[in-house]
Amino acid sequence: MNTGKTMSMKEAISKFVNDGDTVYLAGFTHMIPFAAGHEIIRQGRKGLVLARATPDIIYDQMIAAGCAKKLMFSYAGNPGVGSLRCFRRAHEKGVPAPLEVEEYTHFGLSGRLFAGATNMPFLPMRTNLGSSLPPENEMMKTVTDPYTGDEVSVVPPLKPDVAVVHVQRADANGNSHIWGIIGEQKDTAFAAKRVVISAEEIVEESVIRSDPNRTLVPDFIVDAVVHEPWCAHPSYVQGYYDRDNEFYVDWDKITKEHEATLKYLDEWVFGVEDRAQYMKKVPQSKIDSLTPKPAYSAPVNFGSV
Repeated sequence: MNTGKTMSMKEAISKFVNDGDTVYLAGFTHMIPFAAGHEIIRQGRKGLVLARATPDIIYDQMIAAGCAKKLMFSYAGNPGVGSLRCFRRAHEKGVPAPLEVEEYTHFGLSGRLFAGATNMPFLPMRTNLGSSLPPENEMMKTVTDPYTGDEVSVVPPLKPDVAVVHVQRADANGNSHIWGIIGEQKDTAFAAKRVVISAEEIVEESVIRSDPNRTLVPDFIVDAVVHEPWCAHPSYVQGYYDRDNEFYVDWDKITKEHEATLKYLDEWVFGVEDRAQYMKKVPQSKIDSLTPKPAYSAPVNFGSV
């Protein structure tokens, strides 16, 4: 069924991502929507506030392309390798443009999303007090606990202008199944003003209804549904393809100089129209090496009347 939500990534980004938006590309190490980040770069979006618990190399690429004015994060690095060189160049040297930062703990940023998703005025938390973060982040404030009189740290709600959430499968309405590592995808979707779902597979509604416990994102908060196989490469999607660890190591070498980074973007982002063309450039041997063997869970009996 065509609900009017199904569209290409190019259409979704053009329609729902604007200059100056706060953008959240969800996924905690798992199912990071690289295809969406690349399309944002191709469409030349500027002045974005990029929010993520772990910026990872997709935000490094977007920063290098000049899309960002600010990074809101709780850990910034090339996982398992080292620093995000483009992020550091922008923040420390203003290359290609100055970059503001707003740093939290993982719990602090995920707490902001939870507060946004549940329409709370703020979220109380203990972990900020006594740390070095509050003096560096004016968004971290304190209130008095009305029950004990103790001082309590709080963070405000985060309501991104747009969130992109990649999932294993969704129906045409946007009801979405996720399994494997579950990060902040659900809270991000409920907190955001506009939601783009990208999916490895588009399936019939009956498939989604067959396992309601996996439906983390419901259709009524979804604005666009994009069928985008291999959307998350070089990160991974449980059951579809593994993490391309070699690429993460290579990225550290590519980004030693800004000019080399731009050369990569010219070839792998600006040099292709979409994710399908990107994947045609990836050697078949690489695709084969990242394709996992099947490992199905046991069926679950939900019963019927």
